[in-house]
Amino acid sequence: MKPLMLHGHERSITQIKYNRDGDLLFSSAKDNHPCVWYSINGERLGTYEGHQGVVWAIDVDWETKRFMSGAGDNMLMIWDVQTGKALGKIEAKTSVRTCNFSYSGNMALYSTDSTMGNPSEIFIIDVRTVDSSFSTNDPILQIPLTNAPKATSMVWGNLDEVVISGHDNGDLAQWDLRTGKKINLVSEHAKSINDMQLSKDGGFLITASRDCTAKLFDADTLDCLKTYKTERPVNSAAISPILDHVVLGGGQDAMDVTTTSTRVGKFDARFFHLVFEEEFGRVKGHFGPINSLAFHPDGKTYASGGEDGYVRLHQFDPSYFDFKFDY
Repeated sequence: MKPLMLHGHERSITQIKYNRDGDLLFSSAKDNHPCVWYSINGERLGTYEGHQGVVWAIDVDWETKRFMSGAGDNMLMIWDVQTGKALGKIEAKTSVRTCNFSYSGNMALYSTDSTMGNPSEIFIIDVRTVDSSFSTNDPILQIPLTNAPKATSMVWGNLDEVVISGHDNGDLAQWDLRTGKKINLVSEHAKSINDMQLSKDGGFLITASRDCTAKLFDADTLDCLKTYKTERPVNSAAISPILDHVVLGGGQDAMDVTTTSTRVGKFDARFFHLVFEEEFGRVKGHFGPINSLAFHPDGKTYASGGEDGYVRLHQFDPSYFDFKFDY
């Protein structure tokens, strides 16, 4: 099956995400326009115009009504998915690195970078009513990471009661929303955590790190269960919703790409068995490191976004589903 190539961005992709139904795919890049696409045929529905800088993070709520983007212009913006209108925005002190809607869709979290003397901070905000006064509302919770390393990726934990943050020294921390205190900290990775994604039921968490590994954690206890080793930094990892498979994407740093051939660059998406930690397949295609990966909610396709500015939608062949691991 030939993949669909979606070319709507001029610069490298930073994040891609499916909505809960899987009919739409959202993508953001280092140009200022997040895009939304039909995932079935790769047709572009439209763009969300309004940011002035690199869009680092995006998320969409479970009803596909609202879309959120955080960018390097120090803005967090919330949009109406259908019309593309900006509903509200929040100005941060530094650039917004991550943003996520909670499962209920009532709250959202975002985290900021540490630059110019401002510490990295985690904010929890109420997004039930987003209007013109949205920018002046106080956050529900604000956690400054004053002496801690900056947060590079975040996910909501169990029942919207905890949030889990990954940091640029490889730490994973769990925060209790009621008290704002850190309740758990594990240091399994040696280098920065680039991406974290939950499994479909929220029980597992997969991290992708610059130390060339991806690790599977229990989302409640943060016990490290499995490790998937590669020989290049891992930029993104995702867990299949229907099979015991994980996909890892990465490649060497973008600045080294021009000095090596694509064969050496290892820009393939690599499929590992979730339980046996064994690689069983690779998909070539990108001309640069893969920056973001996402499985379709039905598990029959997956998408990858690369440094080359393309989003590729891959449909799995029947042989992928018939493949059984011998054990």
